[in-house]
Formats: sequence, structure tokens, C-alpha cells
Amino acid sequence: MEAWNEDRFNALLQAPSEQALFSLTAELAKTMGFEYCAYGIQTPVPISRPHVAMFNNYSEQWQERYKERGYLLVDPTVQHAFKSTRPLVWTNRLFETAPDLWDEARGHGLKHGWAQATRDMQGTVGLLTLARSAEPLSALELAENQAAMSWLTQFVHASMAQKLIPKLVPETQVRLTVRERDVLRWTAEGKTAYEISQILSISERTINFHINNIVTKLGTTNKTQAAVKAAVLGMLA
Repeated sequence: MEAWNEDRFNALLQAPSEQALFSLTAELAKTMGFEYCAYGIQTPVPISRPHVAMFNNYSEQWQERYKERGYLLVDPTVQHAFKSTRPLVWTNRLFETAPDLWDEARGHGLKHGWAQATRDMQGTVGLLTLARSAEPLSALELAENQAAMSWLTQFVHASMAQKLIPKLVPETQVRLTVRERDVLRWTAEGKTAYEISQILSISERTINFHINNIVTKLGTTNKTQAAVKAAVLGMLA
């Protein structure tokens, strides 16, 4: 398939920025028969207000309308992304819960689409969407291209996360020592500094020293928040 030649693959690998990476992804989507492409990523922290970054080549009018109407909160493809990594084909039934979104999307040329989510070990969720204005996705097309489309989903997310996560969640670049992880694991279990000192056979003062270092490294206000953040980011494994 033309889309998967070595030059295109290397271009994706060497993309200098997230925007350049998306532009190349959109070009690749076109070779697969999709005039529209979108990618979104959501970080696992802050838990109450996670960071979201979105890229797409939709019309400016639709982008503004989608934001204005708060469609992100009711978009069934986004809701699916937080529940499953199985690929999803757009259907009337899928959008039954968001009829206004569906009607307006089709009015902007987004009539037929496919989406798949990716979730990595740090809890970051990515969603790649491929769409077009004509010709529904046939069973034959899906059978022939599903593997390639899913590969693109995984590759784009891994590459985007590598570029974006250090900027959006700099705590992911923090490196905890073996002893700090030990202390944090027991903290996550609800143990006090004194109890941890007994378990690890070191002084309570040393435990508090490690806790203070951990809180500073993770940019939190207390040890409980530090334990939660570390757990969510997969730093306690």
C-alpha cells in the first residue's frame, strides 16, 4: 500500500514537532481515503482537570461550533475512548445520544468516520479519528485496512505522547529512587511515617526526609497527593 512506504514511515518518525507529526498523519489519512483527520490526547493528571490537546483539519467553522456547543462532553466517540480501545465506526445508532452533534457534523462534511483510542501505561488516553464526506466504510475496506489503521493509531499516540507529555505533565520526567518508591508505596497503603520506619528498619526522621523530597519532586502539597499522583502515573510499579 502506497501509504506505508519507507519514506512516509521515516517522515513520521522524524517529525520535529507535534504539529508537523499531525500534518504528516493527515496526509497519510488522505492516502487511505479519508479527507479529515483528528487526534486528541488527555493526560491522567491533574485528576480534576486533566490537560487536553487536540489537532484536526476540520473546517474552522466546525471547530468553533464544536467548542461553542461543548460537544466534547457529549461526543460518543470520546466517551467510548475512555471505556475501550476497540475501533469504532460511526453510525446513526452511535450518535443517538447526541443528535445535534451528529446533524451539525454531517453538515460540515463529517458523514462517515472511524475512531480508535489508545491508553498507555501512564494512563494517557489518545483518540485518532479518520473521516470523510462521501462513501460509507464498507466491510471489505475495513477488512483490508483495519490493521493499518490500528497501527497508525498506536504509532501516532506513542509519538504524540513522547512529544507532548513532558510539556503537559513534567512530573512524568521525575525519577524516584528505590527508597523513595518504597516509602511512597507504604504511604499509599495508609502507613504513617513511624510505621514505615518500622517496616523498612530506618529512622522516622529519614522517612520524613524522603517524603519531603518526594513532595518536592512531584510538585504536590502533601504526601497523600504525592502518592495518588505517583500511582496514577505508574511510578510505583
